[in-house]
Amino acid sequence: MSYKHITASQRNELSALLRVKTKQKEIAKLLRKNRTTIWREKNRNKEPNEKYHAGLAKEKTNQRQITTHRQQRKIEHNTWLRNYIIKKIKKRWSPEQIAGRIKKRWKHDKSRHIGKDSIYKYIHKRRKDLVKYLRCQKGKYRRRYGTKIREKQREEAKKKRIDKRPAIVEKKDRIGDWEGDTILGKDKNHILTHTERKSGLLLADKLNAVTAEETKKKTIARFKGIPKKKKHTVTYDNGSTFAEYELTERETGLKVFFAYPYHSWERGCNENANGLLRQYFPKQMSFANVKQEEIDWAVNEINNRPRKRLGYLTPYEVFYEKNVTI
Repeated sequence: MSYKHITASQRNELSALLRVKTKQKEIAKLLRKNRTTIWREKNRNKEPNEKYHAGLAKEKTNQRQITTHRQQRKIEHNTWLRNYIIKKIKKRWSPEQIAGRIKKRWKHDKSRHIGKDSIYKYIHKRRKDLVKYLRCQKGKYRRRYGTKIREKQREEAKKKRIDKRPAIVEKKDRIGDWEGDTILGKDKNHILTHTERKSGLLLADKLNAVTAEETKKKTIARFKGIPKKKKHTVTYDNGSTFAEYELTERETGLKVFFAYPYHSWERGCNENANGLLRQYFPKQMSFANVKQEEIDWAVNEINNRPRKRLGYLTPYEVFYEKNVTI
């Protein structure tokens, strides 16, 4: 069965068959179309009285095509919009973030509004040089959540597991609950990351040595500049670099919890933030010559990208309760 669009003559046949109340399954067979195609055509083009008319269906289809083409040309004809999109794409904002941010910042100026799909089409058809700034360049991928992995359960009596955290942490109702991990370079050097759950704010520090002592020292120094009211809990991976967590607790005031082994999705905010940081420091890259200044620059860019889940505010704006800016 074909999924292709219905032709004008098939619309006439469909209209006649619906008038005599032919079942959708039979219509699909007679028109040699998939049932989904028939259902979509009928529902997209029906009249207010729920009836389907071939002539009106054709008019609606034509109007949608005109609107779509106008949106695609909108970027080419609007210099401000085109420059804004290019500027933000080069900062590695996604098309969805760009579209959402424009609608939030200029909600009453419809001339600036654009859909994410139109931005994607513009990039892939007109500006292929910008594809390298997109996070997903090889098509969509499916992330697996909750996979059960057979493992030896290794419980350490002292460690507080994630299910012992206060219930408020899971709700993301307050600022001050963090998640932490490290990302690994090709040369086995590490970058330590912390992500605040509600705002998505990312902190990152290069580890000069892959030891628990160095991790503790960097963590204490980093959180010294964070207000006490924004330091409640932190949930870590089970890596040996977090072995001195008791001293970290004492010095930072954060209550430390641990995810279960191999349950990376239990620290979903941090895993996502690490993925964003990988745009700047990919897996095949050596971290030996990476400077903290380079990491700070990348983190600043990430923290100033709007997020859909934040209503297109940035992590920086939510964490520090700042006003919306361009």
